[in-house]
Amino acid sequence: MSTGFIPAAKPIVGDEERAAVDAVLVSGMLAQGAEVAEFEKEFSDVLLDGRASVAVNSGTSGLHLGLLAAGVGPGDEVIVPSFTFAATANSVALTGATPVFADIELDHYCLDIAHVESLISDKTNGIMPVHLYGHPANVVAFRELADARGIKLFEDAAQAHGAALDGRKVGTFGDFAMFSLYPTKNMTSGEGGMVSTGDATVERNLRLLRNQGMERQYENELVGFNARMTNLHAAIGRVQLTKVLGWTAQRRSNAQFLNENLEGVGTPAVAEGAEHVYHQYTIRISGDRDGFAAALKDEYNIGSGVYYPIPNHRLPSFDRTEDLPNTEIAAREVLSLPVHPSLDEEDLDRIVTAVNKLAGAGA
Repeated sequence: MSTGFIPAAKPIVGDEERAAVDAVLVSGMLAQGAEVAEFEKEFSDVLLDGRASVAVNSGTSGLHLGLLAAGVGPGDEVIVPSFTFAATANSVALTGATPVFADIELDHYCLDIAHVESLISDKTNGIMPVHLYGHPANVVAFRELADARGIKLFEDAAQAHGAALDGRKVGTFGDFAMFSLYPTKNMTSGEGGMVSTGDATVERNLRLLRNQGMERQYENELVGFNARMTNLHAAIGRVQLTKVLGWTAQRRSNAQFLNENLEGVGTPAVAEGAEHVYHQYTIRISGDRDGFAAALKDEYNIGSGVYYPIPNHRLPSFDRTEDLPNTEIAAREVLSLPVHPSLDEEDLDRIVTAVNKLAGAGA
């Protein structure tokens, strides 16, 4: 049996991506241009049932510009989970609005709708669920709640390329949605983000905001940013887009193997009607989670990750005191195991053997 290191995540970049980048370099058209426009169209067709997409230079830029394009600003509140990457709350704060931290439900680690509803105030502009680990948040119910209360719905779909709920793709429920294209995501452009929207005004605002407020050169309509994606990054993304559905099928197969063979740990639940894309395969360790992770690496040469050890509301950047009990449990117990498509059967057997031995030993 192989004993080489199994990383928690592994970007898959091959000859086709390198050839696509080289073609852009040879063309001399390196900045945002036709390659980006084609990537936007193809992303919409493959992952969003045709809903418009706008490419930007990072996932965080996508969230920030999406919120601005949807009219979020000073004096507003946006309800977000505390159990997520800090970019979710950071993007709200960067608009001048206030992130209001809500608890999660522990089955799927997504926003708890009852707690969210209790936090809606006359300052609430919108709700921003995160499709954490690639499992859809209950955006059907959140869409109904937002419409009933006259507020907006935004989707942080950074980890959820191709996920769906009740047959409908995530990224098509909200006033906007953001997909990250960071190297460790289910597909990458090297760095970047894609923002989807069905609102023509939001789409136009996004295109203005990413390009210094200009639609036509030197005719700045508003104060904007340089958040453009380059043709180089789009070329990588276009190749990856042809592979992501196959990679997702492999992630699901790997996750199913772990579900069927792991013992002594809490394995991921999938909600009825949900299509999980397993950006992370996250188990729960009720004992010494950090010791368990260290033993996986030190004794079995297997990587893992804790996403996320410090809830956002307790980060020094926010320093808040909300009581979010499920968030605290998750931050203490979650551990993500490798399920990336480059794993083979031997790797999966090693992961199962290691986890079951450590769980049986009470590590």
